Amino acid sequence: MSWASWTTAGVFSGRGGVLTDEVGVLSGDLTVHTTWAGGEARVAVQYSGASDWFTMTGSPAPCQSEDDSRSLHQAAVQAVQEGGPATVPSLPQRPRNVRGTQNAS
Repeated sequence: MSWASWTTAGVFSGRGGVLTDEVGVLSGDLTVHTTWAGGEARVAVQYSGASDWFTMTGSPAPCQSEDDSRSLHQAAVQAVQEGGPATVPSLPQRPRNVRGTQNAS
């Protein structure tokens, strides 16, 4: 089974912070961590330098590839920076190439 993970420290949350399942909203200097395995990505956040991790609301998210999970991690970091409160964003669906069909223009 393939897996990958990414961690970005020093992410300053935008107004409204990031929404977590366990404790509600976190704000300030945060670390965002994404782990991808088994077709899903799990996104967690913590106060930078702390030991406790919290599930970012919307996690786990379906994620078919390592490349997609890297993109999801970057989108989650950006969402935290924008605030809101932020939740795990959805990746846009990639168009599928279907054999035997033609696009009508």
